Amino acid sequence: MGLKLSPIDRVDNITKEDFIKNYLEPRRPLVIRKATENWPALQKWTFDYLKEVVGDQIVPLYDSSKADPSKAINASAAEMKFGDYIDLIQKEPTDLRIFLFDPIKQAPKLLEDYRSPKDLMGGFLDKYPNMFFGGAGSVTFLHYDIDLAHIFHTHFHGRKHVMLFDYKWKERLYGIPFATYALEDYDIEHPDFDRFPALDGIEGQETILEHGETLFMPTGYWHWMKYLDGSFSISLRAWDKSWAIKAKSLYNLTIQRKVDSYLKKRYKKRYMDWKEGLAIERANKALAAGEPK
Repeated sequence: MGLKLSPIDRVDNITKEDFIKNYLEPRRPLVIRKATENWPALQKWTFDYLKEVVGDQIVPLYDSSKADPSKAINASAAEMKFGDYIDLIQKEPTDLRIFLFDPIKQAPKLLEDYRSPKDLMGGFLDKYPNMFFGGAGSVTFLHYDIDLAHIFHTHFHGRKHVMLFDYKWKERLYGIPFATYALEDYDIEHPDFDRFPALDGIEGQETILEHGETLFMPTGYWHWMKYLDGSFSISLRAWDKSWAIKAKSLYNLTIQRKVDSYLKKRYKKRYMDWKEGLAIERANKALAAGEPK
């Protein structure tokens, strides 16, 4: 009984041909240890430096509590000056995280400090990176990214435990209908298989990211992350060439998100309870059918 987790492939560097053939086209995750060797950020982006350039910015903070159905998705739990938050995560464990932060809006010179891996593929949104900060022990709940981009996720100044699951496991992961996250009532790190039997036997991959290492997450991959130390990451996104995936991304960002937000606002807990019940029903059905096949 248990999850079937294998290590994510790791390389120091990789050629474009090898990357496309063995990882991009077959949609396989990869850790590239030295993809950031030519980044000024590798040495320059210390906690003190980031405090210097955006320390006075007020940032929303998120915790590990279950989403409140009466609030909008991604509603923050608190606010704090960025510099004060950096002091906090260096001093002690906390479950507070900064989610989808773009410090480049306040400090455009940061654009000069990183490089999109255009030697491996195209389609990058160079000027729209996302940064994520977390205290030791904080967790990013299991989800996939709504825009279905390929992601190059680079970690700084600490360690992060990552689990990945192919999109095909959506039903068995108790994926919430009309949303991009899973049922928040279980802990994927220590699953209760008696309560959530559909998790038993799910296949995934995992790794521990360290300073300067880059994780390639193909489009649609479910991911769960736990900060083992107070640290941070930057995600660079690239569009998939598939028009079907682009169309699905557009649907997710417009129709699905708006309809889901409207129903959540109108029916609140009743709507969320219905969605969670449907997620459990679908998971049990997929388990009984032996899916995915």
